Amino acid sequence: MRRAADEGGVLMQDVGKGFGTLRVLDGVSIRAAPGEVVAVVGPSGCGKTTLLELACGLQRPETGTVAAAPAVLMPQRDSLLPWAGALDNAALPLRLKGQDRGTARAGAHATFEAFGLAGFEHARPHELSGGMRQRVAFLRTLLAGKPVLCLDEPFAALDALTRQELQRWLSEALRAEPRTVLLVTHDVEEALVLADRVCVLSPRPATVRATIEVALERPRQRTDPRLAAPRAEALEALAA
Repeated sequence: MRRAADEGGVLMQDVGKGFGTLRVLDGVSIRAAPGEVVAVVGPSGCGKTTLLELACGLQRPETGTVAAAPAVLMPQRDSLLPWAGALDNAALPLRLKGQDRGTARAGAHATFEAFGLAGFEHARPHELSGGMRQRVAFLRTLLAGKPVLCLDEPFAALDALTRQELQRWLSEALRAEPRTVLLVTHDVEEALVLADRVCVLSPRPATVRATIEVALERPRQRTDPRLAAPRAEALEALAA
């Protein structure tokens, strides 16, 4: 069981979790091998965010087991500090590790061009577009240095065009700097474009209705005809 954590992956087996009388998860098993992107889709309120919190150690399962390498959670809202510039927001994990401001800024700045943020180092969050804010938030998540990234609907608040642009960008970013990723999304298309495997959850109390392999190279296009079969399987599982 510990091997998944030691090698940088995640393994959840028969996990159950509730809050008071409300049963949220019921025997959920999900695995993410080191370097894999696993998407979790399901109806609202079925416990997807709770799964991420379990992987990050922010919650404890009532039943079953969770073994995961050190993980960091990127919530749906970017949670950038409104009084700080983009560079200082991105450098926050390095400051929390004890680096002085200059060293942390230099470490974050080295990645700004690759993330399409060059020239926006001193821009405050309210001066950035939604897409730029999400790039800063994702860079901050990467700089935390954890082998597992838990992304909770990172693009849900964006318009359709920006969302598709950032899906392509995220795919390229993960190819350049691979991490194990658990991605929660309501968007089946997003899951198929980004993930190696898609886990479909039932309504609460959630169980895994289907696990769908997406054995296609990335980056992927939504219009790729090879996505038709896994798309149909995912939609059928959601509608069951």
